[in-house]
Amino acid sequence: MTNDNQTVSLTHHRITVLLVDDQAMIGEAVRRMLAPEQDIDFHFCQDPTKAIKLASRIHPTVILQDLVMPEIDGLTLVRYYRANQATRNVPLIVLSSKEEALTKAEAFALGANDYLVKLPDRLEIIARVRYHSKGYINLLERNEAQAKLEKANKVIRQTFGQYLSDDIVDSILERPEGAVLGGEKRFVTIMMTDLRGFTAIGERLPAEDVVSIINIYLEIMTEIILKHQGTIDEFIGDAIFVIFGAPVLRDNDAKRAVACAVEMQLAMEDVNRRCRENGYPEVHQGIGINSGQLVVGNIGSKKRMKYGVVGRNVNLTARIESYTVGGQIFISENTLEECGQHLLRIDDQLEVMPKGVKKPLSIYEVGGIKGDFNLFLPEKVEVELPELQIPFTIMFTILEGKHASDETHKGTVVKMLDNVAEIRAGIAADKLTNLKISVSDYEGKEITTDLYAKVTRKVSDSPAIFRVNFTSIPPEAEGFLKGVIA
Repeated sequence: MTNDNQTVSLTHHRITVLLVDDQAMIGEAVRRMLAPEQDIDFHFCQDPTKAIKLASRIHPTVILQDLVMPEIDGLTLVRYYRANQATRNVPLIVLSSKEEALTKAEAFALGANDYLVKLPDRLEIIARVRYHSKGYINLLERNEAQAKLEKANKVIRQTFGQYLSDDIVDSILERPEGAVLGGEKRFVTIMMTDLRGFTAIGERLPAEDVVSIINIYLEIMTEIILKHQGTIDEFIGDAIFVIFGAPVLRDNDAKRAVACAVEMQLAMEDVNRRCRENGYPEVHQGIGINSGQLVVGNIGSKKRMKYGVVGRNVNLTARIESYTVGGQIFISENTLEECGQHLLRIDDQLEVMPKGVKKPLSIYEVGGIKGDFNLFLPEKVEVELPELQIPFTIMFTILEGKHASDETHKGTVVKMLDNVAEIRAGIAADKLTNLKISVSDYEGKEITTDLYAKVTRKVSDSPAIFRVNFTSIPPEAEGFLKGVIA
């Protein structure tokens, strides 16, 4: 297979004739016939026992061979040609002193391609040599082209298979149009994942440790994504962007995406086991899934392109994922409809107002998927938080996207267990709001200004009490918080 974007440089083959005949006079006569032809190389072998060896060395495009020779029977030599790897497919014209139907039939049965009574007319022998050589040279060029293309494809698959899914690589290799810029509108399901609070972790660890944690995470997650036939569009630091439904559209894209997400969350136990073994902090993953119309295809320029998706549903998926805390999976209403509510375990439903959206959207927290997949996260249990014997004061700002507001608010942590706390404050914080918190010890000494949390529940409006899940706890705050709980 060749095309404008995948040209193959082929060897130029000249017409090469090998004549095998015990009579030197015949050899000279044929040489003179072919000598005026500038594109024909002529070789003569008078010893038939050396014919196979010579043919393996010169690679003829056609062999002329006498049927009557003293050292070896001509028909036996035909058998040898067809048994030898180097001459198995070389066109063979047998020469005989007379027209014998039985001998001709036996020669053809053994694999000869043509039959001439010697000495033939000059124009006739040139015509037959050219005809048979042309067919053989075309075969050689096709085989060479295929071999070189397979070699090139192997290199492409080995190189880009590390970055692209098998579906995308196959699309590029098997369809010439697969590597052309352009796209199409298609209904797909997309998934975005992120390690919650990993930016803060990355700022306090050596670069090699940060990369090692990400590689542990991506190695395990990639296997799960490919198992569920997702197309990994991009790794963005500690985040993964996956497409279900492109380039290959299947009838259960949304279901596979949800099942993949559940299995990925279950696999975080393995990720964190490996992190602990290497002395790294544990990490926690949030996943957002959305389904909708998008433009999918090759994006970029002729020098630099990528397979990707474009459209408002990409941004919406990112917004849905941003509402998660570690261990959560949020899906859009479209994805819920694609899966069928009866198939999913829905642990929570929320109304959100993402940036750029005109009306509130419903998003759903998935706890599992039934049917063929039968994958479930542990059931959520509402934990009663113990009251702190000595509450502690915090200062917090409300984050808009990645940016903190200028206004700082005072609060008091009154209950706490593990990474969950209840805060009493002078201002209410809405559910799913992100907070940046400063913590000081009981003597007023600042411990950290980089404790991050997400509001998970509003307990009361008056007084304003809300529950948060800490999404990133710096090491300097861990000891203090554990001491407070103890």
